[in-house]
Amino acid sequence: MATRPERPYAKFNFLVDFGTGGPGAGFQECSGLSTEITVAEYRAGHDLENRVPKIPGLHKATNVTLKRGVIGTPDLYQWLEAIRNGTPGAARTVTIRLQNEERTTIVRTWKFACTRIIKHVSGPLNAKGTDIALEELTLSYEGLEKE
Repeated sequence: MATRPERPYAKFNFLVDFGTGGPGAGFQECSGLSTEITVAEYRAGHDLENRVPKIPGLHKATNVTLKRGVIGTPDLYQWLEAIRNGTPGAARTVTIRLQNEERTTIVRTWKFACTRIIKHVSGPLNAKGTDIALEELTLSYEGLEKE
């Protein structure tokens, strides 16, 4: 049974699953978790009220951006290569789960249907810096479910 917490959940405890059944990699940042519903304004000439009704239209899914430190596992690169080659079935269901502070319970889940990597950025690399090398993935998806 879900309980109401005394304060909002922190945003730093999340897991990302790339359709492989478990967390694929640890990510530092996840942004763009949103959808937008377009509306059409329609008013018939014989309407009695002096307002324009708004009718819900199509929904639009925004892209999700993930950032992480560069690590040596080839999983995401193999998935990107399958997408670039047009391999049938390359689209996956990606799941992002927010955990409570104790990391014992999943408190919110976002499930992205028909997801593909559409952008991969590595770097910048700087020999004089002390920062960790980061890579960025942008995911495009067709549908979003919240659990």
